[in-house]
Amino acid sequence: MTLRAVITGTGSALPARRVTNAELAERVDTSDEWIVERTGIRARHIAGEGETTSSLAAEAARRALEAAGRDAAAVDLIVLATATPDQTFPAAATKVQHALGIADCVAFDVGAVCSGFLYALQVAENMVRAGSAKCALVIGAETFSRILDWEDRATCVLFGDGAGAILLEAEEGERGVLASKLHADGRYNDLLYVDGGPSTTGTVGKLRMKGREVFRHAVVNLAAVMEEVLAGAGFTPADVDWVVPHQANARILDATAKKLGLPPERVVVTVDIHANTSAASVPLALDTAVRDGRIKRGDLIVLEAMGGGFTWGAALIRY
Repeated sequence: MTLRAVITGTGSALPARRVTNAELAERVDTSDEWIVERTGIRARHIAGEGETTSSLAAEAARRALEAAGRDAAAVDLIVLATATPDQTFPAAATKVQHALGIADCVAFDVGAVCSGFLYALQVAENMVRAGSAKCALVIGAETFSRILDWEDRATCVLFGDGAGAILLEAEEGERGVLASKLHADGRYNDLLYVDGGPSTTGTVGKLRMKGREVFRHAVVNLAAVMEEVLAGAGFTPADVDWVVPHQANARILDATAKKLGLPPERVVVTVDIHANTSAASVPLALDTAVRDGRIKRGDLIVLEAMGGGFTWGAALIRY
């Protein structure tokens, strides 16, 4: 039998404060109609005092452990994808480790923005299959509200905060991560970036994006990488039960599904209630679909995402 990294539990966490488009329109020159028509977003959660990337990540991890029926002491690896860590260092993953009461494990962050969870998943999956970890928490967590320019109505309405987590365990059989593929192309830095950092400005900076160009690249890249990961494992889009995409924009989700010939009812959509939560969006959507009963054991699912860099990737999983 083949040793695979199997998802045994999922979890998620959202800040307490939910912000609707109507509430946002009181602060920014926009409207509910404008936002919904262009993005499909109707609400998002915004972190408040005491809510941080690591605190949201720890709560999502607790729920994933509970779903798997595992104690935190079993965890020997934590890989946390984020572009908004609590501090420049130490890694937010170590704060999650401490919050969960884990005495010792490997813990580190991965930075690939919206694709971060896919990057973290491949790293953890490889470590599990290689035998250097048996029980891994893979987490995507963000507080993007703290790097938004709230005077820029084109970007501030798109993002929200949250965290999602999965527990990966080594098991023999047909379930688990079947294939994954990652890409990056640094030529497109200026299309989606933060205009600051410790090494350049000494400040955190704010998010900047050229939305039209990002949209065009996203549709092409996401469809291509999904076809690539399916073909590499001997499957076609017709074999897929569910696609769990990065929740950036409802129009991107629709266009990608059409390009692959996938019916919209097989695409998990949470962008309307969560907005774009960057590295958290894929595991947040996955947990939502698992808990509401759409995704069941044995289903063939594809996770996909694209983010600043550009980075993008996909993973094929037998859930």
